[in-house]
Amino acid sequence: MGLFSFIKDAGEKLFGHKEVEQAAASNAPNLAELNQKAGDAIKVFVEQQNLGLSGLVVSFDGASGKVTLVGLAPDQESAEKAGLAAGNVASVASVDNNLQYPAGTASQFHDVAKGDTLSAIAKKYYGDANKYPVIFEANKPMLSHPDKIYPGQKLRIPAA
Repeated sequence: MGLFSFIKDAGEKLFGHKEVEQAAASNAPNLAELNQKAGDAIKVFVEQQNLGLSGLVVSFDGASGKVTLVGLAPDQESAEKAGLAAGNVASVASVDNNLQYPAGTASQFHDVAKGDTLSAIAKKYYGDANKYPVIFEANKPMLSHPDKIYPGQKLRIPAA
């Protein structure tokens, strides 16, 4: 799937991201251990999304804020959701999504800006604000409610 960029300061706070960043900046001897703990926390978060992934391996580099995902996904949608779940974590600047899946149709992605609503995003991509449930469903379980999106979040926009 490739490399996707995210806003590093936005998202779920799963681990001591400031501690990892400081260790990376000073090349601390415990950096590898902190990166491993962060990768493990991100892996648990992605697995909690119940996307049907198998053989998932997650690595994190605190110096660059890069997450790498490797494993198998049942379909493209699940692979895309896994990448979004990993990227919408505080301290993650990019995700190199190497999950393998059967061929499918590509989706678009949208970076949520201040003032965005799912209705406005649906109007932009589909020409119909009432199609916001399509976007909401495409981003479950990362989204728990259509009104709970935040600036900096990246959303999957499936083909109409």
